[in-house]
Amino acid sequence: GLQLAWDLGFQRVRVELDSRCAAHLLSSNAQPDHQHSAITDRIQALCRRDWEVVFYHAYREGNKCADYLASQGHYLSLGIHSFPVSDLTLMYWILYDVQGISELRLVMNER
Repeated sequence: GLQLAWDLGFQRVRVELDSRCAAHLLSSNAQPDHQHSAITDRIQALCRRDWEVVFYHAYREGNKCADYLASQGHYLSLGIHSFPVSDLTLMYWILYDVQGISELRLVMNER
């Protein structure tokens, strides 16, 4: 996704992740022996280019469109895929997000 954003010429990118741990790893310098250091190093190398990339933790309920698209990825092969705007479920979640509809979520001990 970051490579695509770079290729399209974006200068400021906000990446929302539903994993607080992943957001923290990407926002800081992961230890060289960390189990995910190969991919975090590659992502951080992209971020060091001449642009602004910021990682944020966001609950799935805060971006239902992205959550829907991510769930569809489980059924697709590796690579970049596009979704038709005529996908009615996708359109529903886009409208849901644009209207700012929210859901209640109980978060226990968020430390």
